[in-house]
Amino acid sequence: MRVVFAGTPEVSVTALRAIVASGHELVAVVTRPDAPAGRGRKLVASPVAQYAEELGVEVLKPVKPSDPEFLARLTQIAPDCCPVVAYGGLLPQAALDIPPHGWINLHFSVLPAWRGAAPVQHSIISGDDVTGASTFRIVKALDAGPVYGVLTERIGPKDTAGDLLTRLSESGAKLLVDTLNGIEAGALVAVEQPADGVTLAPKINVEDAELDLAAPAQHVDRLVRGCNPAPGAWTTFRGERLKVLDVDLTEDEDLKPGELRTTKSSVAVGTGSKALKLVTVQPQGKKPMAAADWARGVRISSDDRLGPESKAE
Repeated sequence: MRVVFAGTPEVSVTALRAIVASGHELVAVVTRPDAPAGRGRKLVASPVAQYAEELGVEVLKPVKPSDPEFLARLTQIAPDCCPVVAYGGLLPQAALDIPPHGWINLHFSVLPAWRGAAPVQHSIISGDDVTGASTFRIVKALDAGPVYGVLTERIGPKDTAGDLLTRLSESGAKLLVDTLNGIEAGALVAVEQPADGVTLAPKINVEDAELDLAAPAQHVDRLVRGCNPAPGAWTTFRGERLKVLDVDLTEDEDLKPGELRTTKSSVAVGTGSKALKLVTVQPQGKKPMAAADWARGVRISSDDRLGPESKAE
């Protein structure tokens, strides 16, 4: 099949590589426009655009997928199918109607669970034991189209969103290619999603990533893992933001929420249930570091706390 791939971040490149290695003909790539990045805020092409340019494949970067110039060019290219992985733009019906086999999205959840921009993060934060990936035909409603294929993946007790997304991008890439093969062969029929079991996974912003240390330790641990690597769970210390990138559960019940206990080699913080051991933190404006090194550097006193009231009067 002649395919036009749509995707933007690094996680999309894994699937794009798999499509290039398959028997399908990649004729163009659709990605988001160049965006400012780094300290100089220079415009930088997306990872998908950079990889496509290395291949010498045409790259389309519409500001909006409804732009007439983009729709006209896509019509000229005449793809049979458009596989999609984390493109990040809302596709109008006019675009959906162009390829005869539609736009086939690889989504990182077992639909209809976790429709939206951050399915892996929400799955971890909510305490799911299993997640997965689905391929489905895109319709106007959010992630609601009929499903072609599904795979499942167990969530480990230390898995971060980054860990899980890396594994799912690899297994999902194979699922996407298998789906394209099945569509081309006429061997796959998409099945409508059930009406029950729908959950939503909107983008997690910085405000959503603030830790509530009065919550049970397990809830805090899930938020830390679900927000790693981005946007990064955080709390405050002496009025400044402190990212918490890795924690370990403990059996210690002696610490109050936000209360700190340090030794030469460890830092523990109280929650609404048992204490958590801080493993890796990132002070404002600095690089990630071992929590014990951070604690030695700031010289924690008995009055110090983590959280909104991060230092006693």
